[in-house]
Amino acid sequence: MIEIRKIEPTKGNLKKFTKFQIDLYDGNPYYVPPLISDDVATLSPDVNPAFEFCDAAYFMAYRDGKPVGRIAGIINRQVNERNNRKNARFGFIDFIDDPEVSEALLVAVENWAREKGMNRIIGPLGFTDLDHEGMLVEGFQELSTMATIYNYSYYPAHLERLGYKKESDWVEYLMEVPESIPDKHNRIAEIVKKKFGLRVLKYTNRKRIKTEYGRALFHLINDAYDGLYEYSHLTERQIDYYINIYLGLLNLDLVTLIVDKEDQLVGVGISMPSMSRALQKSKGRMLPLGWWHLLKGLKGKNDRVDLLLVAVKPEYQNKGVNALLFQDLIPYYNKYGFKYAESNPELETNAKVQGQWDYFSNRQHRRRRSFYKKL
Repeated sequence: MIEIRKIEPTKGNLKKFTKFQIDLYDGNPYYVPPLISDDVATLSPDVNPAFEFCDAAYFMAYRDGKPVGRIAGIINRQVNERNNRKNARFGFIDFIDDPEVSEALLVAVENWAREKGMNRIIGPLGFTDLDHEGMLVEGFQELSTMATIYNYSYYPAHLERLGYKKESDWVEYLMEVPESIPDKHNRIAEIVKKKFGLRVLKYTNRKRIKTEYGRALFHLINDAYDGLYEYSHLTERQIDYYINIYLGLLNLDLVTLIVDKEDQLVGVGISMPSMSRALQKSKGRMLPLGWWHLLKGLKGKNDRVDLLLVAVKPEYQNKGVNALLFQDLIPYYNKYGFKYAESNPELETNAKVQGQWDYFSNRQHRRRRSFYKKL
C-alpha cells in the first residue's frame, strides 16, 4: 500500500524531501549530491524569487511509514504565457524501483496539474533553467556533475510505462584539454578581435565584477538563451539573487568576459573546477566537515573543469566569438592542471554549439531527456 503525502514547504520538511535522494543513492559512485541547504532554498517559497511567477507542490510516497519516493509539481506561468501553453512541470523526482511508487507519485502531480487547469505535463524540469533538468537516459556509469541530474537506469522505463514520451534531449561531452591553444582557435580569435573590435576582460576583484558586469552578465544570458526549450527569463529580483549566490564563489581566472569598443558585454564563459568528488565526500552537508571538502575541491588539485556557462550576444553568435573564450581559458586550464573539461547539457538540436567541440578530442558521454504527457 503506497501512501502519498503532500509536503508543506517548511524547512524541516524540505530537508527530508531533499535528503531522500541522498539516502537513495548512498554508495553509488556516479551520483553527486546537492548541498541540502541549496535545494531547500530553491524549494522554499520565501527564499526563491522564482515563486513570483511559479506555483509548486511537493509530494512524498511512503510504504509502511518509510519514504520510498518524492516529486515536485511546478507551473511556470511566465513560460506558459510566453508560449501560450498550459504546461505543468514535474521535477525533483526520485523513487525506488517499484512501478506502484512511480505511478502513485506521477498521478499525484498529474491530478494537481489538472486542478490548476493544465493540459500537459513535462519534465523533469526545475523552476528555471538554472535548476537541474533532464532525466539521464545514457551515461549511467559516468561521474555526474554539480550542475546535472543523476538517476538510476530504471527511471526512464517507469515513465514510458506510464505513457510519457520524448519531448527534448540534451547531450553532454567530455573533452581533453589541449596542452596549447589550437592554431585554428588562435587564428579565428585574432580575426574576430580585429573585425569587431572585441577584447577579453579579466577581473581579480569579485566586488568589482559584481558591480560593473554582474547585472549585464545575467541580461546577456536572457538574450543568448531566449528561444531555447522552455527558457524562463530571469527577472531583476532573480538576477540580484544569483549575483549574490554565484559570483562570490568563482575563481576569476576561469571567468572570461568579452566586450566591444564601448565596453558592452557581448560574450561570457564561466568555468569551475569539478566539485563532484568534493560534494560526494560532503554528503550534501556543510557541517561538520563538508565545508572542508568543498574548499579543497575549489582550491585543491583537480584534473577536471566544468564549463558551467557560455553565452554570446545573438548578433555575435556563429561569428567566432567562442574562439576568444577558449584562447583565454585554455592557458588557465593548463595552469591549474585540468586534463578534462565537461560541456554540461546542450540541446541535441544545437549543432552550432556542439560544433565548437570538434576542435578538441572529445566523446559524447551522457544524454538526458525531457518527457511529456497530455493530461
